[in-house]
Amino acid sequence: MDLSALVTPVTRQTLRGDVYKQLSELLMSGRVMPGEQLSLRTVAEGLGVSVMPVREAISRLLSEKALELLPNRTLRVPTMTVSQFREITDIRVNLEGLATTRAATLVDDAGLQEIEATNERFSREISLERPDVSQLVALNKELHFAIYRQAGMPMLLEMIESLWLRIGPIVNYDFRSGSARVTKHVSANHHDRVIIALRKRDAAAASKALAGDIRGAAEFIVSAGVLVAEDAATEKSARPSTPAATRGTKRSGAIST
Repeated sequence: MDLSALVTPVTRQTLRGDVYKQLSELLMSGRVMPGEQLSLRTVAEGLGVSVMPVREAISRLLSEKALELLPNRTLRVPTMTVSQFREITDIRVNLEGLATTRAATLVDDAGLQEIEATNERFSREISLERPDVSQLVALNKELHFAIYRQAGMPMLLEMIESLWLRIGPIVNYDFRSGSARVTKHVSANHHDRVIIALRKRDAAAASKALAGDIRGAAEFIVSAGVLVAEDAATEKSARPSTPAATRGTKRSGAIST
């Protein structure tokens, strides 16, 4: 995978933090896909740094289960089973719903203006005949987290970020596939309902609208068949690691950590 167009060369003063932040952003914004393989060297070249800070950032992402190391030492974005996806969706509805409920009671005028401005940019983009998918994905994440920050709960925000690290590579599939959810502006309608509720300081309505957005996208992703079936995941985990078992998925080569 060519990362040069997706990342920005980092500065030496904040090397470790910048490397981790940019890799996290790639995952949370869904700019890398489940099953996509990475290499230390490719990532380091894209960021313009040595391999060492990349290795440290990847080790952290491995511990957070945002990346996985296969038995043949290949590093990749994890695939996800239907049951795993449904479980994370349920957790997201609860945690992100809590953040939205709290935000509805605490949001100030400046916070609301930021949320509304981001929503306007998202709405304009999704209304185009050929919207920029990368922009949609980025603006969707930016809007959600603009809302969650208003809750004033940093520990909760960290929990939500950790979920997005794992769900990000697949959760924006509806945007990338050009589904009816995009052409009919379904996500934009959900966002509008959340913001109307925030303006009214209606916590219950805001949480309900957010849940509709999360579950609507999740239902589409499950129905699209892009997740791993449970029996396929079981069979794959029991299969020995051989070149034949991984053939057809490798993009950037194996790495050694």
